[in-house]
Amino acid sequence: MIIPVELGKYSYDIVMERGASRRAVEIFNLHRKGMLGADENVPPARVKDVAASCREVHIFTVRGGEAAKNLAVFEQISASMLKNGFDRGDCVLALGGGVTGDLAGFVAACYMRGVDFYNIPTTLLAQVDSSIGGKTAVDLGGIKNIIGAFHQPRGVIVDQELLASLDQRQMACGAAEIIKIAAALDEELLALIEEKGIAASLAEATARAIRLKAGVIEKDEKEGGLRRVLNFGHTLGHGIEAVTGLFHGECVALGMLPMSGEALRARLTKILAREGLPVSCRAEAAKVVEAAMHDKKARQETIITVQVKKAGEFEFVPLDREGLLRAYNEVFA
Repeated sequence: MIIPVELGKYSYDIVMERGASRRAVEIFNLHRKGMLGADENVPPARVKDVAASCREVHIFTVRGGEAAKNLAVFEQISASMLKNGFDRGDCVLALGGGVTGDLAGFVAACYMRGVDFYNIPTTLLAQVDSSIGGKTAVDLGGIKNIIGAFHQPRGVIVDQELLASLDQRQMACGAAEIIKIAAALDEELLALIEEKGIAASLAEATARAIRLKAGVIEKDEKEGGLRRVLNFGHTLGHGIEAVTGLFHGECVALGMLPMSGEALRARLTKILAREGLPVSCRAEAAKVVEAAMHDKKARQETIITVQVKKAGEFEFVPLDREGLLRAYNEVFA
């Protein structure tokens, strides 16, 4: 299955097919030098498969999860490319989850003012969310993704064979992003998830979520308006992530609940709990909101939140600190 992302000269295809990562050389233009950023958790055989696709490959292993997404690691990868004679005709690849994709993509966006970037996401969360749309970034000063650039990939492979090594918690995090986009944009998809669950409808739910995200990006590539809908659950979610040890997808799940209408919140609570995601949070409200207000979307002491009163119907609502505190405490106090 090919899902196109139509962005004029920056258009690209998302190839969704089991085993496609083994055929990267047939799908991507890899007859050149490639810097492969590989997550340390990807099985070595998979790294070897992708590395063998490049005419000449240099591998950088990304260790430490979110902690690796910083300017020091960015500099290390860039310096390695410089040392090994990479030029504008060469490319960067990512084989890993969202951290690896964000980091490798930002290197590709900046090296010689931009080289081609290819993404092979290995987590469900990255397959349905971060690998699509060209957002690349690193963290700084405890703030997620505050240094970054829009740099669309030249191609993406979504290979669900790569999910075999994930544990249930990681799969649940990906489920949160599918539920997010369904709740905000597609009531029918939410009903499908509600009836069958993510695991039983994985291929269909993933493909539909990817198409929905691609459609939003085609209308608003750089988040000037509509693309903000993809931040549903992320405002308070990022705040919760900053002050707890929870994973990103778990925080998005929690962040959706205060931004949902009462009936939808009850519905989402059941769906999220069944998928193994948290539905209660003990983090101190003031700390969560303070962290949320440092988000890059904040403007003059307010932040644009995405609120979904009814499945498939969303609105953008600016809230200040007090508004965020009220929303958080209404659900989690």
